[in-house]
Amino acid sequence: MLSDRRHQLILRVLRADGPTRVAALAEKVGASQATIRRDLAQLEDEGLLKRVYGGAAPIVGEDDPFADVAAVRVEAKDALALWCAELVQDGETVLLDIGTTAQRVARRLHGRSLTVITSNLAVYEELQDDKDIQLVLLGGVVRRDYRSLVGFLTEDNLRQIHADRLFLGTSGIRPDGQVLDTTAVEVPVKRAMIAASAHVVLMADAGKFPGTGMARVCGPEDLDVVVTNVPGDDMTCGRLREAGVEVVEV
Repeated sequence: MLSDRRHQLILRVLRADGPTRVAALAEKVGASQATIRRDLAQLEDEGLLKRVYGGAAPIVGEDDPFADVAAVRVEAKDALALWCAELVQDGETVLLDIGTTAQRVARRLHGRSLTVITSNLAVYEELQDDKDIQLVLLGGVVRRDYRSLVGFLTEDNLRQIHADRLFLGTSGIRPDGQVLDTTAVEVPVKRAMIAASAHVVLMADAGKFPGTGMARVCGPEDLDVVVTNVPGDDMTCGRLREAGVEVVEV
């Protein structure tokens, strides 16, 4: 079994069962205990689980509720959303991540001939009555306070689709260009979105430099564009450009 698949299974077991011993993980995943220990060490380094005596435990992160986040840095998010919406071409398949900036992008897509795929319930509600847009809602477990769908169903759905463009959110970007998230349960979904997309646009207002986050989503090599508002962080933006990422300041 490929390591990525083992990692997905390990995280799935921990989300379902809570703290689990190495022997039990090895049995459920179908790998040796030595392999599981190496996997746990890697996943802990990525911030996706916590190793405990004899096994591992899930990390339960807490984001601010959607309604609270929606009221913060509104002008900056609107500027980013406008630029992103203008990037979209008619006929494209667009994947929108969770978060309040993605909702603002959706608000500017009304009347366009597009397919929009999302796990963001706020995006779904924004576009559900727009007959010009083919709207695809990914399945999954509902996180009510955060207006999102997560879990293995969401990840499996994403493996069945291909998007021309992804608009990705983040909790923060490290000075070395690593993209972070505060909640481990969202990370596999974001990674699956990146894998399903031909062009990845990271939306990051100035408050995301350096931002916060305990779990690594991806590196700069997985991004095509980072759109931010002035002023960006010079060190981080420089590192992104060195990695071949287009940094757009709006």
